[in-house]
Amino acid sequence: MAKENEPIAMEVDGPKSSNSDPINPRFSINVLQLLKSAQMQHGLRHGDYARYRRYCTARLRRLYKSLKFTHGRSKYTRRAINESTVTEVRYLHMVLYTAERAWSHAMEKRQLLDGPNAKQRIYLIGRLRKAVKWADLFSRLCAAKGDSRTSLEAEAYASYMNGLLLFEQDRNWDTALKNFISARAVYEELGKYGALENQVLCRERVEELEPSIRYCRHKIGESNLKTSELLQIGEMDGPALDLFKAKLEAAMAEARSQQAASLTEFHWLGHRFPISNAKTRVAILKAQELEKDLHGPAADSLPAEKKLAVFDKIFTAYHEARSFIRSDLVSAGNADSVKDELNGLDKAVSAVLGQRTIERNQLLVSIAKSKLTRRRDDKNEKVTKPEELVRLHDLLLQNTADLSDLVSSGRDRKPEEVAFAEDCVLRSTAFRAQRCFYLAKSYSSAGKRTEAYVLYCHARSLAENALKKFQTVAGTDEVTIKELKTLYNECRANSCIEHATGIMEHEKVSENLSKKVSTISLSGVDKKVEKFLLEKLDVYESAVGEPNVKSVPRIEVFPPAFQSTPRNPIVLDLAYNCIDFPSLENRMKKDKKGFISRLWR
Repeated sequence: MAKENEPIAMEVDGPKSSNSDPINPRFSINVLQLLKSAQMQHGLRHGDYARYRRYCTARLRRLYKSLKFTHGRSKYTRRAINESTVTEVRYLHMVLYTAERAWSHAMEKRQLLDGPNAKQRIYLIGRLRKAVKWADLFSRLCAAKGDSRTSLEAEAYASYMNGLLLFEQDRNWDTALKNFISARAVYEELGKYGALENQVLCRERVEELEPSIRYCRHKIGESNLKTSELLQIGEMDGPALDLFKAKLEAAMAEARSQQAASLTEFHWLGHRFPISNAKTRVAILKAQELEKDLHGPAADSLPAEKKLAVFDKIFTAYHEARSFIRSDLVSAGNADSVKDELNGLDKAVSAVLGQRTIERNQLLVSIAKSKLTRRRDDKNEKVTKPEELVRLHDLLLQNTADLSDLVSSGRDRKPEEVAFAEDCVLRSTAFRAQRCFYLAKSYSSAGKRTEAYVLYCHARSLAENALKKFQTVAGTDEVTIKELKTLYNECRANSCIEHATGIMEHEKVSENLSKKVSTISLSGVDKKVEKFLLEKLDVYESAVGEPNVKSVPRIEVFPPAFQSTPRNPIVLDLAYNCIDFPSLENRMKKDKKGFISRLWR
């Protein structure tokens, strides 16, 4: 991507751009391509507006210094930019990055955790006004100093910024709609000409503008958009949609807070638990709305990836509700009746959370089953192994045990809770049979026929017992009974296959042994030595072996055999010990001693 952006960087930093007319120069800027590359490389790929704002600030500092357009040293003195000031293309970049810095600062405030408060929202709108001001100035300067394409892109950019300001202010929806439509028309026209990369960027911007246009028409009353359609629009990605997503989330939160006033009780197993905290109501209502997407009429057409994302949102909402409930328990004091109600509500929410966890793990099991017998395709999709399904069924057994313990806890157990705990135990028997089946599959893939046969027989008995128990219980799901019957038949078939395969392998053992005995030779002449891969490159034979048999690949001898290598000769000095050297004592210097030193001998 850096190589693709090199021409853009040269165009930005170069002292001169297209200068066809020396008297009245016309500059050229690919505005959308320049901004898109800067945004993707400096934070907006991950939604980090603070990093992008720092980049815009650093870029402006470099432009000010290179153009010698500083605003004084000790005291700030404002220097205006007009048509006479723009003598090269970098002045236009300076105005553009100033608008981008103000816009990114506003979007940074919009991304606060609990949303901007009243004071922060006033500051946010002020930054958007500043972005609109600089965008309008950029459009006027490009109309006077830029070529036709640059002036069109600058006009579309200014229209887009004006639309964002009105969109955030929640007023003048018709004017905001006109601005968005004007920007879309320009990008649609520019997407028909120029380089292929620029055409793709223009079409992406058109797609990003479409949800804002539809929302404006919905607010005006020209279209009847449903809430589900708005949520589908909010699932799209792109920096241009972040403000729309924030607006949509704020609208949904406000609608939930209004609906939460009517949600005064939480129903579970025929019991009603009062909800006094407004935040708890909103969190539970959000989770219940998301559950409708999973259990509604359109749930079958929803792909598995989106279902998993919905489950994650449900878990987040229920965890928020539990945190609010437990904070209320801390502040309840010595009021026993309030504590009993909050404990009951916490138990009910935890039980529903456990049920949704089991449903999510069952969805993961269905996804893994679909990939179990699938071969690798062109996309290099990972194939599921039986061990992965064993692990998932271990999680399901743990989830059902935890849910059963949660429901069984307490002094006064009601009949509904007893029935629910028995249902958890019944479902755990089915999970145990499925786990044993896939454990047998893992042993079968490893070539352990005896263990696989025993496990298949045990899984068949578990499936038979679970099937009898489910058939005696009234109101059992037909899908569960059908799955258990299929599991029973598969266990029976696989046990027969493993039994037959084991007998065949046992019969082949004696044959292989007799063949090996017949090839034994005392001299070793008739012994067949298998060659390595590097010795038989002209023969099309596998050096790895069969996929079901574990054998050592014969590619090359490792470690390699020792080979004799020449080296320098070793010289031993044997004559040194036989030589008698003359004495050198007469040549050595003797110490002269005085009279006092002689006394101390």
